[in-house]
Amino acid sequence: MPPLSGLQRDVFAMYRRALRMAARKDPAKRADWTTFIRYTFRTRATSVGPRDIGAIEYLLRQGRKQLELYESPSVRDCSVTSEMHAWEEGRRRRRKEEGER
Repeated sequence: MPPLSGLQRDVFAMYRRALRMAARKDPAKRADWTTFIRYTFRTRATSVGPRDIGAIEYLLRQGRKQLELYESPSVRDCSVTSEMHAWEEGRRRRRKEEGER
């Protein structure tokens, strides 16, 4: 595997930071936070081309601001839509099918 670019490292670092933030939230809400994070990263990743550096940098800046807000102890819950739940359920089903092969 080729070495990661600086932007790739930044995206992965922000994703890890977001998952760590979700792990610090109320255990009853962790699944919603994790679904919210995974869905948001996946949909934004598919909306931007890998060579669109300006858009990636913009999304990184926007994501950092949002993450700082979500890391606040006063933010306890997030809104997870039925579309997000369906996406997560489909992802789990696909992973389970791949594991059975």
